[in-house]
This record gives sequence, structure tokens and C-alpha cells, in this order.
Amino acid sequence: MAIMSPTSPPPAPISTGGKSNLLSLSDEVRPMTWLRRRPARLTVPEGGLSCFDIGEMKKKKTERNMNPEFELEGRDFYLASRKGRREIMEDGYGVMLDILGDPKQAFFVVIDGHGGRAATDYVAENLGKNVMKALETVGEEEDQLQAAIHEAYLTTDKEFLSQSVDSGACCASVLFMHGHLLVANLGDCRVVMSQKGLANVLTRDHRPDREDERSRIERSGGYVDCRNGVWRVNGSLAVSRAVGDLHSKEWIIAEPEICKFPLTADFDFLIMASDGLWDKVNGQEAVDVVLREKNPLESCKKLVDISCKRGNIDDITVMVINVRQFLGSIKKSHKTDLSSPRYMKSTA
Repeated sequence: MAIMSPTSPPPAPISTGGKSNLLSLSDEVRPMTWLRRRPARLTVPEGGLSCFDIGEMKKKKTERNMNPEFELEGRDFYLASRKGRREIMEDGYGVMLDILGDPKQAFFVVIDGHGGRAATDYVAENLGKNVMKALETVGEEEDQLQAAIHEAYLTTDKEFLSQSVDSGACCASVLFMHGHLLVANLGDCRVVMSQKGLANVLTRDHRPDREDERSRIERSGGYVDCRNGVWRVNGSLAVSRAVGDLHSKEWIIAEPEICKFPLTADFDFLIMASDGLWDKVNGQEAVDVVLREKNPLESCKKLVDISCKRGNIDDITVMVINVRQFLGSIKKSHKTDLSSPRYMKSTA
């Protein structure tokens, strides 16, 4: 498991099971205004993990997979997505609120699937739940949070592989707990933090042209080559880590890279997105759009528009999270009943 700290210099390449450092965060000030509106039809039954009953959830999944565009304004998070050239939308997301009954503890994940949406659906449904289960098995020390996330990613991968479905999914997740932010990723979904208006990329893409990833793949008997300007693993996938990918699992691993740091008042917001955004828009530009638009939902839609106008034809999902809402969480025991958190998930 790779773990990064918030105050160290920029990270060196991370090998599987090693440790690395998180980019240090900057200090320039820029104001941020958040507009709060009532969420549209976001009701969560008490005692349940899903925000809809099974029939309603299936209906909404179908609508979102057929609809080329989708947007959502939740409690302190905002999301917009657009289907690319594929017949079926393969992006997705998951949200878990009020963990341990604490409104300042939550889990978010953005997912970019490939080879169909089976892996996307599975990650959206199970990754957050597996994080909660893993928290029950680790100690009370804060450094055990990374271990729980690491275990949850591997468990989700193992469970999905057992279904013998050849689909895969990249993802990036954030966990707000005990006044800390924990960021994890597989593949090329990315998380960017705005701190006083400056963008800080909190994840590193897992692509086969990364020297450490290429070396790992070659040591495992695979190869990396470049086709039409795109580096691929064994001539196939353009990412080197993901959930699933049954027939490439020897090389496409599910070991997440994880970073953790304390939340402070100079953190503005997070932008989580699939590579449909980041292939066309850099982190600082994305932060500037959110600051300029003021309304976070409109900023998500604006970022989707910018990427598409620049030639993006991939599925794209953008989520903006109000970090300040999660400051000051009170530490509680990790032991919890899985029926307690509010949980919603979708294939966007």
C-alpha cells in the first residue's frame, strides 16, 4: 500500500507496497462562495443503505444510462456527467453520508468503467460498504484508516473477479473521517484540491508510461507499447491499475495509492472527475472555473462543456465537494452497523 503525507515534497514514483509523499499544499488566498439549494428528490429511508428502493433504483439506472446528460445537487456535493460516443454510459459514482451518524464523515467515489458497466456498477454498490466493513477489523489508531481503505479496494476487486465478468473500472475515492481526508485511486480518475484558490493534484494516474508501472508490468511478464500515441498494457488497456479486468489481472492490479492529511480551514473544495475531464482540462483551470462560476453545480456542467468543446468524446463525470462542511469531525469508534450510513450509488 502506498501512503503519502501532506507536508513532504512532491512524491517520487511509487512501487506496489511502498510509501511516497503527498505534494505539499500552497498558501495563496482566493475567496469561494457556496450556494445551497434544496436537493431534487434525494430521499433516504431510515435504516437503509440505498437512497431508493430496488425498483426505483433500477429505473433510475436505466434512465441515466440512456440519457446522454445527468446532473445532481446533493448535500454538499454536486455532480454532472455526459455520455460519450459509446452506446452505454460506463462512468458512475457512489456517495455515503452520515457515517457513524456524523454529518462530517462521508465517502465519495467517481468511477470510469471499461468493457461494459458491470465493474462500474459493482464498485458503486460495494466499495463504500467494504470500507465500512474494513473499519471494523482495524485498530483505533488513525493510521489504520489507510489499511482499511487498502483492504476495501482489494476486497472489492476480489469479489468482482469471482463473478467471472471481463469488465474493469478505474476509480478515485475520498473519505472524510475524524477531521482527516483520505484519498485513494486506481487508474486515471483524479482528485484535485483547491486550497485558497490554488489547485493541488492529490492523485497520480496509473498509466503504463509511468516508469514504476512499466517496470512492474515487465517484471510480471507483460509488456508496454505505444500505439497511435497511446501507451498500453499488452497492446490493450491504457491504464495499469483497476478493479476487475479478469484476463489481465496479473498486470492490471487493484493496489490503490493512498494519501491522508488533516482538514484545515484553508481547504475550499475538491474536484473529482474521470479522465474525460482531465484529458482536456488541467487542475488549476478546473479550480478557476469553480471559483468563477460560484454555483458548484453550474461549475460541474461548465467543466463538462469545456472538455467536450475541446474534442472529448469519452464519458465524463465531474463531482465538486464542499470540503469545509467536513471540518471538525469528532472521533468515534470505527465499529458501526452498516445500516446506519446514508448510501447512494449510480452509474450516472
